[in-house]
Amino acid sequence: MNTYKDYLKEIEARKLQGLHPKPIDGAELLNEIIAQIKDVNNEHRKDSLNFFIYNTLPGTTSAAGVKAKFLKEIILGETVVEEITPAFAFEQLGHMKGGPSVEVLLDLALGNDAGIAAEAAKVLKTQVFLYEADTERLEKAYNEGDAIAKELIESYAKAEFFTKLPEVEEEIKVVTFVAGVGDISTDLLSPGADAHSRSDRELHGQSMFEHNKEMQQELLALKKQHPDKRVMLIAEKGTMGVGSSRMSGVNNVALWTGIPSSPYVPFINIAPVIAGTNGIAPIFLTTVGVTGGIGIDLKNWVKQKDADGNTIVDEDGDPILKEEYSVATGTVLTINTKEKKLYKDGKAVKDISTALTPPKMEFIKAGGSYAVVFGKKLQTFACKVLGIDVPQVYAPAKEVSIEGQGLTAVEKIFNRNAVGTTPGKTLHAGSNVRVEVNIVGSQDTTGLMTSQELEMMAATVISPIVDAGYQSGCHTASVWDDKSKANIPRLMKFMNDFGLVTGRDPKGKYHPMTDVIHKVLNDLAVDDWDVIIGGDSHTRMAKGVAFGADSGTVALALATGEATMPIPESVKVTFKGEMKPYMDFRDVVHATQEQMLDQFEGENVFQGRIIEVHIGTLTSDQAFTFTDWTAEMKAKASICISEDDTLIESLEISRDRIQIMIDKGMDNPKQDLKGLVDKANKRIADIKSGKKSALKPDADAKYYQEVIIDLDKIVEPMIADPDVHNEDVSKRYTHDCINPLSYYGGTKKVDLGFIGSCMIHKGDMQILAQMLKNIEAQQGKVEFKAPLVVAPPTYNIVDELKEEGDWEILQKYSGFEFDDSAPKGLARTKYENMLYLERPGCNLCMGNQEKAEPGDTVMATSTRLFQGRVVRDAEGKKGESLLSSTPVVVLSTILGRTPTLEEYQAAVEGIVLTKFKPSTKQLVM
Repeated sequence: MNTYKDYLKEIEARKLQGLHPKPIDGAELLNEIIAQIKDVNNEHRKDSLNFFIYNTLPGTTSAAGVKAKFLKEIILGETVVEEITPAFAFEQLGHMKGGPSVEVLLDLALGNDAGIAAEAAKVLKTQVFLYEADTERLEKAYNEGDAIAKELIESYAKAEFFTKLPEVEEEIKVVTFVAGVGDISTDLLSPGADAHSRSDRELHGQSMFEHNKEMQQELLALKKQHPDKRVMLIAEKGTMGVGSSRMSGVNNVALWTGIPSSPYVPFINIAPVIAGTNGIAPIFLTTVGVTGGIGIDLKNWVKQKDADGNTIVDEDGDPILKEEYSVATGTVLTINTKEKKLYKDGKAVKDISTALTPPKMEFIKAGGSYAVVFGKKLQTFACKVLGIDVPQVYAPAKEVSIEGQGLTAVEKIFNRNAVGTTPGKTLHAGSNVRVEVNIVGSQDTTGLMTSQELEMMAATVISPIVDAGYQSGCHTASVWDDKSKANIPRLMKFMNDFGLVTGRDPKGKYHPMTDVIHKVLNDLAVDDWDVIIGGDSHTRMAKGVAFGADSGTVALALATGEATMPIPESVKVTFKGEMKPYMDFRDVVHATQEQMLDQFEGENVFQGRIIEVHIGTLTSDQAFTFTDWTAEMKAKASICISEDDTLIESLEISRDRIQIMIDKGMDNPKQDLKGLVDKANKRIADIKSGKKSALKPDADAKYYQEVIIDLDKIVEPMIADPDVHNEDVSKRYTHDCINPLSYYGGTKKVDLGFIGSCMIHKGDMQILAQMLKNIEAQQGKVEFKAPLVVAPPTYNIVDELKEEGDWEILQKYSGFEFDDSAPKGLARTKYENMLYLERPGCNLCMGNQEKAEPGDTVMATSTRLFQGRVVRDAEGKKGESLLSSTPVVVLSTILGRTPTLEEYQAAVEGIVLTKFKPSTKQLVM
């Protein structure tokens, strides 16, 4: 936006969509608005005042810099605006969150006018987003004897910016709104197809409930009927927020049900109340905390037990559930934050202490986790300057230490990376600590939100603690449309300037890399002791421990180099038996989920915990298939325990791929990628010399549960089925329905196949090429009876396939091959029965650009089987996304149906699908 006239045109266009004016973030437009404010006779003056006061984004946007400067002129009396008094100007600065506003407030506080300095100090005492330049300036003034600087630092040492905030209400009355029965994916709250609009919060808010206007109106009517209550959004008989962290999902819920964060910042609401019968998905719950919201595990439906304590099941073998209390839409409940209980009709129905822990209560009080994180940092700075111990204002870090008990892998990683804990104290699961972060990844459909969060927390450069940050372009890779052209270059420039390595070079010096972010991060993780944070639920590396996070937590990690979280409990997964030669490792992944649920009577012991998988002999490239799927297992994260030689091989693969990135010109001025190569070489040397072997848990570590997967039981390919016709709607789209290939009897029609997303690696592409050769040899030709879409994960893999000859085989059988010089400008809506070689990236798995035709049955290697993700429903026919191994997908498209086991075995004859076998070595210390 360049001029006020352009802005007015945009306003008129937005009116047609039922939208308000878009918040202003550009300096040029705001300068023109200020000129109109100064001109008392200007016809646009009244509107300009409103835009300036109520519609300008805070933080480090260029508009915020202009606004802060103008408010300073008003306070100093250099400019007089009748409607904006100096007192009101100070109030405005107090809502601008840092960056230019803090710089202006420090100018005024450390200036020569005592009255103005005193008023500026009052506002500064409420601020927490101070960075090194600000604190260094304060410390210098303090050392020079400035009284105001001393007053400010003493206030910060007492954390008055937190202690003087209003206490959390003892009782919060809520009215329930059931958003769905069964697991609710974040796609319902923030559809992937609307990813392009996430940074425009009001526009994106229209996509809530997948644009279901009837549901939106019901919600508004409920709010109107209960003006004195908060709306609690509920997943009945399911988990809320499965699938991803999706800050935009929480933003949408907050926009419809939350509280405005500031009267001067539009469409940014906080403090939503969200619940689920089976709780909140772990990473989504973290996102709720970012906004100071409340996430409740209702447990209002419970399994029934017989006299012997056994679970009572129905004729299908499913546990019979009983409703302990109703949360039907319109039910009035009370959250008692002091007793930490949920009340209904004056009776306590649920202990909710896990939703209201001391740290979470602090997030609620402060309006979100950012303010607490930065507040602690500011308090520590002030106490250091004053030479005093930090007063206990915030809840002390929870440190759980059990004498004589060994450590799991995640406990070891947290102990190594923890900061601010009691020196020498060993921490176990249940501790809540700050950890330094090594690698941070931002993806492109949440990246614009991450950049906004960075601007709002006034951050301007990546923390020096972080080894490397990476900004991907994978979620918008398949279609280079007008939305992508408008958003992605802007995002890449911001992140490149901030200090990240970016998939696209703003200067165009290297080829645009649309590689899948998880695969890139899996290469960038070059130490099995690393902590990785990424803006996607599939941030689950096969080296170190990785946590998927919302755009805000990613921003916080980029700005501070730290993350705060509890040390989760772990579930140990080991393997026994031997794989059949015709089985794929993907079948092991699905069997793990199936056998776990069978062993624990349908209870998902993985949910919210770390899966410590003793993978042993599988390199990280291939083991990633397991860790990636743990998002669908609802685990918090996963850690691979490898043999030394396997880890060395994994590190060498990563190192060499990072070097390729360097050779392509992708390294940043700090040479972070070179630093990772050096780090990988050092880690390899340490393992080879015996100085520090591969990460292993202690033999006497304690686990929540231990699961042993019997490979002998895996006798045919396994398929994750959305079970779209299950009479119990709560059992649809859960990822828990795992069927053997024979279940389909070789007769289920398949309309489209998809090989791609983060679940495949180079080996899958090689399997595809070999299968096509096998089928031609057996049948005389390769003829597709259903389309097959193939999207390699990375350009490195494509280059390797070209060098080794496999790409030429794929080209031979393809009817379409991506052309980077002329990328698709429109999403494909119709498919022919042929092989499509698509650009590296997420493609169909993301669902925001390419989709299958409505009502299709899709056989895919991807991870998402949620309704509306890969395929939508058609009138009279539900879309289905069946998830399986690469060989099953290939054969399903050749046949146009699911294959029989005999057909499958013939097609994979002579192909080594995986070399996985249980380790024979001791993978414990």
